[in-house]
Parts: sequence; C-alpha cells; structure tokens
Amino acid sequence: MPVYLAKRLLAAIPILFLVAVFIFSLAHLTPGDPAVLLAGDNATPAQVEAIRARLRLDEPLHIQFALWLADAVRLDLGTSIYSNQPVTRLIGQRVEPTFVLAAVTLCLTVAIAVPLGVIAAWRANSLLDRAIMGLAVIGFSVPVFVIGYMLIYVFAVQLRWFPVQGYKPLSDGVLTTLHSVALPSFALALVFAALIARVTRAAMLDALNQNHIRTARAKGLGTVRILIVHALKNVGVPVITVIGIGLATLIGGVVVTESVFNIPGIGRLTVDAITRRDYPVLQGVILFFSATLILVNILVDLSYAWFDPRVKG
Repeated sequence: MPVYLAKRLLAAIPILFLVAVFIFSLAHLTPGDPAVLLAGDNATPAQVEAIRARLRLDEPLHIQFALWLADAVRLDLGTSIYSNQPVTRLIGQRVEPTFVLAAVTLCLTVAIAVPLGVIAAWRANSLLDRAIMGLAVIGFSVPVFVIGYMLIYVFAVQLRWFPVQGYKPLSDGVLTTLHSVALPSFALALVFAALIARVTRAAMLDALNQNHIRTARAKGLGTVRILIVHALKNVGVPVITVIGIGLATLIGGVVVTESVFNIPGIGRLTVDAITRRDYPVLQGVILFFSATLILVNILVDLSYAWFDPRVKG
C-alpha cells in the first residue's frame, strides 16, 4: 500500500502543475486591470504604474507565472489586492465552514442514497422502486439554489426550526454548528443523493444477480444479511467512484449554497474575488480546490484497493 500511495502522489504532481498553468492563464485572461481598479478613479498614471510594479504585473507573463509558482510551492499564494492580507490566511479563515458543510453533506448523502438505492434494487420494478427513482430524477433536475430557497421558506421562515442564514463556528459547540448548516447541507445532499441512489441501485442489481447471492438465497439466509454482508460490498467501487466524481459537483454546489445561505466559506471568498478582480485570491482558492480534489481522488483510489486489491497491480 505505501508504494501504491507513493505512485499516486508522484502522478499528482504533473496534474497539479497543469492545473496551475490553467488557473494562472484563466485569471490573467479576465478583462480588467487590477492595478487600475485598486488605484481608484482619481489615480495618476504614475500611481497606477507603481501599483503594477508592486504587484509584479509589469513583468512578462511567463516571469509572473514562474514567480507565482515558486511562491506557491512555499505555500505563499500572494497578498490580496483588495484586503492586503495573505491569501493563505484568508483561505485558512474560510476553510472551516466549507469543510463542515461538505462533510455534513457527504454524511447525509450516503445515509440517504445508499439505503434508498439498495431498497430500490431489492424491490426492482415495483411501485416503491419507481417512486424512489422518480424522486431521484426530481432531486437531480432541480437546481440547488431553488431547493435552498424552498427549504428556507418552509423550515426557517414558516416553521422557524432552523436559522435563515449564517454559520456558527465549531467553537460554539458541535450541535450549534450542525444546527446552522442543517438546511444548506440538506439542500446539497438532495441533489447529490439523487445521483448516488441511481448508481447504487444499478450496482446492487448487478450484485444481486451474482451466483454467490443465489447460493446465499438457496441456503435460506435472511434478506438483511444477504444485502448487507454479501451484496453491499460489491457496490463499493462504483458508489465510491461516483462520490469522487460528484465531489466536483459538490464543490460547485458549495459555492452557490454558501451565497444563498450567507455562509462565510471559501465559496463566498471565490465569488468576492471574482467580483473584485482580486487575482491572487482567485488563483489561490482555485488552486486550493484543485489540490483538494486531487487529494480526494487519491483517497478514492486507495479505497478501491481496499474493496478490490487487484487494482494495486
């Protein structure tokens, strides 16, 4: 396993480099000059040039990239043009809400989707199966911000069970934090669970047609034991695959959800950076998201090895 992990980490380096090239190019193709924006409407050309020199924007693009990459390797992602604070500090201040939201969403998703997928497969082609798959289609088709506003209206405005917006940090208590992220997590989980429930159903149907499952049924084993002990492990690889792929969708949903529920996470930081043309922050948060996704994919690959040791070869 350590050798397999080392290979996956080495393979991630060129991917991360290509991502860095793409992020840097994309940020600098965005219209607008941050030096002009930062200087203000009444700035003189000399003041604008001074800001451009301070931000190293007067260097050729490849030099700017080399300097930025060298700093990034040392975990120095630059300084925010807007707030004049280190980008790493800004990201560090916003990590907790985003990670808590993503973790709670993932737990809710698995808790909702896997049992529904298993039940749908066990009752394949029944009314219950069609109802579950119909709900999955609806959940996957409705945009997350629509679900978010519906949940706010019902559970926050009408029933007053949850706060309308905002985030309570973990330092206020775990239950307080979970209460503050319940609605946004549920909104994201409904979308994410729809996809995983369908994949779980398909994988479970395939597993239930295997010979060892027929043998277990012939021996008279109970339904719960057949589903959980003998069939469920066979759906691990496809379900984990779609969870890994879906995390990209989840991160995109986090950006929208944090705006809808006014959660001060990295998604909100990204939106603010785009609005203010704050290139260092924008590059930093996208690089952070990309590195997180690459790390998640490595963890997914390692979990493959646990479910099926043949993949290590």
